[in-house]
Amino acid sequence: MSTTTRRLTTAQALVRFLSAQYSERDGVRHRLIAGTWGIFGHGNVAGIGQALLEAGEDTMPFHQGRNEQSMVHAAVGYARQLNRLSAQAVTTSIGPGATNLVTGAALATINRLPVLLLPGDYFATRSADPLLQQLEHPVEADVSVNDTLRPVSRYFDRITRPEMLIPAALNAMRVLADPADTGAVTLALPQDVQAEAYDWPEEFFAERVWHVRRPVADPCELAEAVRAIRAAGRPLIVAGGGVHHSEAEAALKALVDATGIPVASTQAGKGSLRHDHPADLGGIGHTGTAVSDDIARTADLIIGVGTRYTDFTTASNTLFQQPGVRFVNLNITAFDAHKLAARPLVADARTGLEALTEGLSGHRVDAAYEAEYRAGKARWEEVVHAAYRAEDSAVPTQTQVLGALDAVVGDDDVVINAAGSLPGDLHKLWRARGPRQYHLEYGYSCMGYEIPAGIGVQQAAPGTPVWSLVGDGTYLMMPTEIVTAVQEGLPVNLVLIQNHGYASIGGLSEEVGGERFGTAYRYRAADGTFSGAPLPVDLAANAASLGMDVIRAKTVRELRDALAAARASDRPTCVYVETDPTPTAPPAEAWWDVPVAEVASRDAASSARERYDGHVADRRRHL
Repeated sequence: MSTTTRRLTTAQALVRFLSAQYSERDGVRHRLIAGTWGIFGHGNVAGIGQALLEAGEDTMPFHQGRNEQSMVHAAVGYARQLNRLSAQAVTTSIGPGATNLVTGAALATINRLPVLLLPGDYFATRSADPLLQQLEHPVEADVSVNDTLRPVSRYFDRITRPEMLIPAALNAMRVLADPADTGAVTLALPQDVQAEAYDWPEEFFAERVWHVRRPVADPCELAEAVRAIRAAGRPLIVAGGGVHHSEAEAALKALVDATGIPVASTQAGKGSLRHDHPADLGGIGHTGTAVSDDIARTADLIIGVGTRYTDFTTASNTLFQQPGVRFVNLNITAFDAHKLAARPLVADARTGLEALTEGLSGHRVDAAYEAEYRAGKARWEEVVHAAYRAEDSAVPTQTQVLGALDAVVGDDDVVINAAGSLPGDLHKLWRARGPRQYHLEYGYSCMGYEIPAGIGVQQAAPGTPVWSLVGDGTYLMMPTEIVTAVQEGLPVNLVLIQNHGYASIGGLSEEVGGERFGTAYRYRAADGTFSGAPLPVDLAANAASLGMDVIRAKTVRELRDALAAARASDRPTCVYVETDPTPTAPPAEAWWDVPVAEVASRDAASSARERYDGHVADRRRHL
């Protein structure tokens, strides 16, 4: 082994190391860390900041953010668009800059998406103690605010000596490139250690390629899964985000074409089949379609592919009601494969689906079952048409906004959303034309994700039309990265829907006896409630002040024209529309468990509790 060394600071060594890391899957290589987002303060400006400057853009591209949380969202959007094969790093100062990472880190880890976090930390030497923004814990002197990142990180280390970086950096890359174990990775960097010099072995900077494995199914597990599927009379595939991460869409289609087994999709899995495939039943669960949920209630076998089975998917364990229903779960993680007492099939989604197709050769579901779900799909298409239908001169409802966008987008456009009432409408109604078109962050459902994620997607797929869909509540949470889109010349399209409050939570509040308390953006009335006139907030003017081109649309015709103009533009563009609040979305086809007050003096809550108790009776444990 060579004994040649290179004297660099810890921060300089880290940047050089990251620039030489690659992922590889199916013979295709990507830079594992393709760039670094940063906001500088005293905790990282002389360390990572100086190192990035010295390395230069060719070695490590730098992206300037406006909010630490949103920088993580942008990195997550980037990684998801590239099927987790490439990621970005995020550097912050200490204190609030570091704690602002926590929400983004939770989002990344919950959604199993890779991002490298590099927050500054206190002085390892304690030569300045306490320093600006340092948390002093009375009995644990080694605790800093960065420890808040431990529970939301898949890997965490604090680098208190330069030489500690070598094993920590290698472990960080291992986790980021691991399809079963990825998420947020945190290397906390004390600011004095960042600037400390060390003689680094040249081998540390050698090019490394991290193979992203595709594990195959165990033969015994595969045989059991095949037997279960062959024995089922009414099987249903639930496609989750793992189908996309594995690029298994073609393998799923091959299985479905061969067997006739229908597919319902989670929020993360929507688009696994094109919307016009005869076996694609659309979304499943609380925000699912009528045909998906009807089939799910009577299915005798559920085949989960790359899904975590969240409460929205299972309708809080009330959806799968057939008395003898059983589960087969194909998942790259054993943790998810064993959920719902399933027969596990622990494997990569693509290799697992290919093995199932081979094992099921000659098998096909009964023709009457195919006819049944196809007829249900046709009936649901009429529901979609009705929700989208609108007169040109009308003020659009929210679902009609989606209809206008549906008429404008191309197969490769990406539609991004995360929170509010839009996820439910999109899951039920959106017609996904391609595997990357439907980009819903619904693992954490984080308000403020959409705009920075749009930037990340645009970085990952230059030239792709990107649509960030937000309501006024989400916009007010985090519009700051509009400035970044303008600065970088990224033509992200923002569809900004003004409905004067939290529409989704307002509806939920009414349903559970909360009477829409605290959900409207209005003046206080004489009785002290927020029930006065709408606030005179001009969000379109705000977006324009941040540098976006803004097109205001008042009617359905103006909206279609505005969306077409935005898609054709090469600048960040906001389409602003104030919607008609009249409900035009189809109602929920399945329940969602939000506990209701067991005792209350108000009639609304008492009535809601009666309805709640009726739904709870349908809940079951799958054992």
